[in-house]
Amino acid sequence: MEKNIKRIELIDALRGLSVVLMVIHHLLYNIWKFLDGPAWLFTNPLFDVLHYIFAGLFIFLSGVSSRLSRDNIKRGAIVVVLAVLITFITARAINMPIWFGILHLLGFSMLFYGITHKIWNLIPKFLAPLIYIPLIVISTIARADMHLTSETVWIRDIFWVLGWRQAGYGSSDYFPILPWVFVFLLGTWAGWYIAERKLPAVFYRIKPPILPSIGRKALLIYILHQPVLYSLVMWIRQLRENS
Repeated sequence: MEKNIKRIELIDALRGLSVVLMVIHHLLYNIWKFLDGPAWLFTNPLFDVLHYIFAGLFIFLSGVSSRLSRDNIKRGAIVVVLAVLITFITARAINMPIWFGILHLLGFSMLFYGITHKIWNLIPKFLAPLIYIPLIVISTIARADMHLTSETVWIRDIFWVLGWRQAGYGSSDYFPILPWVFVFLLGTWAGWYIAERKLPAVFYRIKPPILPSIGRKALLIYILHQPVLYSLVMWIRQLRENS
């Protein structure tokens, strides 16, 4: 998976933390949606901000891993296939379709970086964050302030995948290309410093408990957690209705 680089426990731990927080977030959503839990349990000012922070961390760390990976095109293709499977399951089995969620975004980003990495690697290391961070901000503002749409369906599809919401389009989990692909690319920049051991030695030595093991199984957990949570919540709902 990585280019002769020993796994870094802290990276796995941060990935594990982001996955745990995402699972909790989706559990709270299911409680609100299907067990009539209070709306504030899922959506409130604190959680609305934290949701994007830990999702952004997950995307950033995926970018880091992609900088260390031998074959991002292969990894990206596998993730895209899994994302399509998630779409099929969520649309058919639980009627909560995810058309372009975080897994779709990561698969796209891995393929995109795998194909174009030689171009991004030409950017001087000191300059890369001065490009990526403004692009994150600019694309976020553009999505909020501009409304792009079209009478042509396939163009609307492209706008929606890029990040401009369209009437009649929806996804239970929605992580468009903008601005998140630039968060991913920022992670690939950080990955160079990590691979070259430019960070303080403690970064490479620290070994947090439990979370690294979760982080190493992040993809499997992400694929399985929502079907499991949904089944659990619906079982509780059935018990309540029958009692």
